[in-house]
Amino acid sequence: MSDYTPPVDDIRFVMNEVADLGDLLATERFGHVDADTIHDIVAEVGRFMVDVVAPTNVDGDRIGAQWHDDGSVTMPESFHTAFQGWVASGFGAMPFDSEFGGADFPWISAIAVQELFTTSNMALSLCPLLTQGAIDAIHAHGSDEQRATYLPKMLTSEWTGTMNLTEPHAGSDVGAVTTKAEPNGDGSWKITGSKIFITFGEHDLAEQIIHLVLARTPGSPPGTKGISMFLVPKFVLDADGNPGERNAATCSSIEHKLGIHGSPTCVMQFEEATGWLVGNEHDGMRNMFTMMNNARLSVGLQGLSVSDRAYQRSLQYAQDREQGSAIGAPKGTSSPIIEHPDVRRMLMTQRAWIDAMRCLVYTNAAALDRSDAAADADESRAWRELADLMIPLSKGICTDVCNEMTSLALQIHGGMGFVEETGAAQHYRDARIAAIYEGTNGIQAADLVGRKLAMRNGAVLTELLDTFDQRAATLADIDGLGGFSTQLSAAVATARTATEHLLSIAGTDPRSLLGSSTPYLRLIGTTVCAGLLAKAAIATTDAEGYDAGFLAAKRESAAFFGEQILPTVNGLLPAVLSTSDRLYALDATQLL
Repeated sequence: MSDYTPPVDDIRFVMNEVADLGDLLATERFGHVDADTIHDIVAEVGRFMVDVVAPTNVDGDRIGAQWHDDGSVTMPESFHTAFQGWVASGFGAMPFDSEFGGADFPWISAIAVQELFTTSNMALSLCPLLTQGAIDAIHAHGSDEQRATYLPKMLTSEWTGTMNLTEPHAGSDVGAVTTKAEPNGDGSWKITGSKIFITFGEHDLAEQIIHLVLARTPGSPPGTKGISMFLVPKFVLDADGNPGERNAATCSSIEHKLGIHGSPTCVMQFEEATGWLVGNEHDGMRNMFTMMNNARLSVGLQGLSVSDRAYQRSLQYAQDREQGSAIGAPKGTSSPIIEHPDVRRMLMTQRAWIDAMRCLVYTNAAALDRSDAAADADESRAWRELADLMIPLSKGICTDVCNEMTSLALQIHGGMGFVEETGAAQHYRDARIAAIYEGTNGIQAADLVGRKLAMRNGAVLTELLDTFDQRAATLADIDGLGGFSTQLSAAVATARTATEHLLSIAGTDPRSLLGSSTPYLRLIGTTVCAGLLAKAAIATTDAEGYDAGFLAAKRESAAFFGEQILPTVNGLLPAVLSTSDRLYALDATQLL
């Protein structure tokens, strides 16, 4: 029996009313798709996840991936059944090129499927997530032969994919990789080196694994300019295109981790493994960034998904657990803890942030789609700028907030939350990695202030803030949303002040710019979430096809965010405006 309820109505509402799905599907690029079909698919995926995938989540935590001396990795038995069901469903192929077996659906539909999968079992969902990144890279940069050979079975997840970037000495500094690639003289290359933190680098769920490996060719320049990307299959294909001889790519161990135990994090050894160049020599970093936006958005989605699963568990516990007498309850009686104000505060905080994160992630996905579907270059560029601005916000704010929301969910359980049997601790542990991988949130903050803020000298952001000011004025005329309106106007003003300051020091004080980047990401991310929730709240006044109680709940959730969460951005402004002097006031020895 699954304890997960798929939020299909919430997804439909955000797609339609916040991310403007109808406008997207009116474009020539996606005119072959209709909204009802997408919503029907989301509902069907939800049923599949409840019945097949969500019940496996606990096995991933308690049994986990198992490494063996021969280098093999075995997964829990329930994972096999769930993954084969996923392969048979074809849901994973939906957003990809029809030439290779996809359906050419917009990326926002894939985000909905990913949300449901990730909420059901984050660890297992990482396998198709990494495959997705490999598909993007091969599709964009691979040869015609590589696309025709590998993509059809990768789209279905019959074959899975990995990204092999990190090395023990390099960490996030991809330019420091030392893995070597030497030509064999027949068009193939010998790949030698070690990679760490390779998600699903080895497993027994699929017959083939396609590794994309960053390596250096002979005489390549130092740093990121000398990196190339290679396709290294677990099994070299035979003359018929089927997995044949085992390649010299092996898993020497898997990490023992805080969470996501069902996702094997592998140390991979390449000993003159046979590989093929993807794209041009020395274009490895450019190829990698092709998949980076979608990957970072998907990690942000993990923050939303795990927050939702933890919230659902804590809500159920709060309804069932009786302790103390609520205000106004008959003396001598015990009340469900959901009646106590502080528990309500924690539940409302979770709910409001989940609504906010869903608005952000889906709007971000829609911007990527609108850029792809635009009628001309200027329109495409405008949507791409918005998507690029939102990427570090989606990744950074959603994963940081997820750590807080899973902590609140555990807190609602009280002492029982600290006991593994309740399941609350798993979500808390699983969530922690998301703020670290795919570029730490410090890197996301640096990207925001160093690259994204500079787009059109800040105009991409300030134009978005202009839109939020207009929404604040609309909120003021809606009964019960005046407080939200006031706080949104104040937050936008704060965001403008913070932005103008960082733009003014960007060229003269890079240390202070980066020192302010993390509080600035939180300030801007929270404000953008509020501006999108304002759109949702406005939509509740005339949206059709939803239950009245559902719309009322959406409006109250948005108002709670606006009145009780959004004001925190004003307290972040002094940290953004400060110099880096305090950060470096103590030398390294004084920090001991």
